[in-house]
Amino acid sequence: MTTSPRLGSDNRSPRNGKGRRGGEVLLGEDWVSPDSIPDEQRLARPIGGLVALNRSPLARKIIIFNLMALVVLVAGVLFLNPFRDSLVVSREAGLVREARLIASVIEASQGRVQGGPDYQAALARIELAPGVVAFVFDPEGNVLTSRTGPEMGPIPERPTVITDFLNSVWDGVSVVLSLGRTRLQGEDSVTLARKVLPSAMTGKTSTATGLGVEGGKVFSVATPIVAGGTVNSVVVLSSAAGEIDRLVRYEREQVLQVFIVALLVSIGLSLVLASTIANPLSDLAAAAEIGRGGDGGKVSPGRVRIPDLAARPDEIGRLSVAMRGMVAALYDRIDANEQFAADVAHEIKNPLASLRSAVGSLRFVKKEEHREKLLDVIEHDVRRLDRLVSDISNASRLDSELVKEEEEAFDLVQTLNNLTTYLGEQAAGQGVDFLTDLPAGKIMILGLEARLAQVFVNLITNAVSFCENGDAVRVWARQRENRVLIVVEDTGPGIPEQALTKVFKRFYSDRPETHFGNNSGLGLSISKQIVEAHGGVIWAENIRHPQADPNSEPLGARFVVGLPV
Repeated sequence: MTTSPRLGSDNRSPRNGKGRRGGEVLLGEDWVSPDSIPDEQRLARPIGGLVALNRSPLARKIIIFNLMALVVLVAGVLFLNPFRDSLVVSREAGLVREARLIASVIEASQGRVQGGPDYQAALARIELAPGVVAFVFDPEGNVLTSRTGPEMGPIPERPTVITDFLNSVWDGVSVVLSLGRTRLQGEDSVTLARKVLPSAMTGKTSTATGLGVEGGKVFSVATPIVAGGTVNSVVVLSSAAGEIDRLVRYEREQVLQVFIVALLVSIGLSLVLASTIANPLSDLAAAAEIGRGGDGGKVSPGRVRIPDLAARPDEIGRLSVAMRGMVAALYDRIDANEQFAADVAHEIKNPLASLRSAVGSLRFVKKEEHREKLLDVIEHDVRRLDRLVSDISNASRLDSELVKEEEEAFDLVQTLNNLTTYLGEQAAGQGVDFLTDLPAGKIMILGLEARLAQVFVNLITNAVSFCENGDAVRVWARQRENRVLIVVEDTGPGIPEQALTKVFKRFYSDRPETHFGNNSGLGLSISKQIVEAHGGVIWAENIRHPQADPNSEPLGARFVVGLPV
C-alpha cells in the first residue's frame, strides 16, 4: 500500500519572511513594508513620517485616546491639589504647637509677676518663626501686645513659566465668567486675627484661613490663655502671607514639567503604535480597493496582491494571512470554474458531434437496418448527454450545498451496513462476490451522512463495474485513534500506473469500449470534493503482493477514504 497523506496534518504553507515571535511587541521600526504591495498602492502612500495623521483617522483616534487618560490624570491631580492640602495641614500643625507653647509660657509667668502678666516681656523672650506675627488680645478684642518674627530670608526664585501661564489663563477666564463682579479684597493681619477670637474665647484652639493684603493666603491660629479657670486673654499667630502659595506653585510647576515630558513621550509612542497599526491596515485596504476598482472605477486587470504580513505576531498578521487565503481561494475557484466550463464544453461537443453526424447520415440512408443502427447511436448519444448534463448540474451545485447543509453526528458503521446490503445484492446479480468486514461497534463521526453515502456508493459501484463474473469486491473499515479508514477493494484489472494521479480529475474515464458513454467521469471527482469538505483524504492504488515486482500486473484496485473522528 502506498503512503497516504496524514490525517489531521496542517496543510497550510509555511509563512515567508521572519518567523512569528510569540509574545513580543512589534514596534514601528520592526515592521517593514512588504515587497508584495502593488505599485499603485506604493504610489498612493505618502512619503516620509511614521504615519500621515491627515490621512489616517485611526491614527488620530489612537493618539487622542492615549492622551486623554494622561490629561485626565494630571487634571485630577491639580484639581484635588494634594500638595496644598499637605502643606496646609503641616503648617497649621506647626502654628498650633507654637501658639500653645506661647500660651503656656504666658500662663506660667502670670503667677510670678505682680500687677498682672507682662505680655510684652513674655513675647520678647520667645523666639518666633520667620515671618510669623504674634498678637495677644484681651477678652474685648483689644490688642494688648504684638510681635513680628524675624524677616524671612530670601527664598531662591525658581522659574514657574508653565504655572504662571496657566494662572494667567485662569485669571482671564475668571474675569470673563465673573461678568464684572467685584473680586475679594485682602485684609490686614489684625483683622484676620480677630476672626478667630470668638472660638478661642470659649477655651478651644481654633484656626482660620484668609486672604492677605497682597493677595496671598494667610493662616491664623488662636489659643486661649487661662488664669484661675477663666480665659483672660488669647494668643493669635498668623503665618507669612503667600508662603504656602509659593510652595504650592513650585510643586505644581514640577508636576506640569513631568506632564509635558510624559505628553511628548506619549505622543511619540502613540505615533509608533499608530504606524504599526494604521500603515499595514492602510496597505490591506488599498490592496482590496484596487481589487474592486476603488470608488466604483475600473477593476484592476491584474490579480490582487494582498501584502504578506505573516511575520507579525498579532491580529494584523492573522488578518493578512486570512485575506491572502481568501483571495487565493477566490482565484482558485475562478480558475476551477473556467477550467470546468472548458471541460464541459469539450465533453458536450463529443456527443453533439456524434449526433450531428448520425442525423446527417440518417437523411441519406435507405436500408432499414442502417437506419436502426443510426437511431441506436442517436438514442445512445441523447442518453449520454442527459447523463452528462445531470452530473454537471450536480457537480456545479455541490459546493453551495455542502456549505448550506448542517452536519450531524451519525453511525458510520450503520450507514455502511445499509449500503453494502443493498449494493451486495446488485453485485451478486452480476456474478460478483461481495465481501464486507466492518467493526461490530459504532463509529460516530460528524458530517453529512447523505453526501458521504454518495461517496461510498460511487466507489462500490465503480469497483463492481470493473469486475467480471467470478471477481470479488471487498469493503472494510478500521478506526485508528482519531481517524477512520474505509477501504473498497476489487479483483478487477487494476488502474494503469499513469492514471493513478488522474482518476479524480473531472471527466477523466479509462474504461473498456463496451462501457463507452455510460459514465460522465465526474463520480470520483465529486467523491474527492465531498471527502475533502469533511476534512478527509481519498486516494487510489493498485493491489500487489508485498514481494511482487512493481511493474507486474496488479491483483486489483483499492480506493481508501480517511475521515477524522
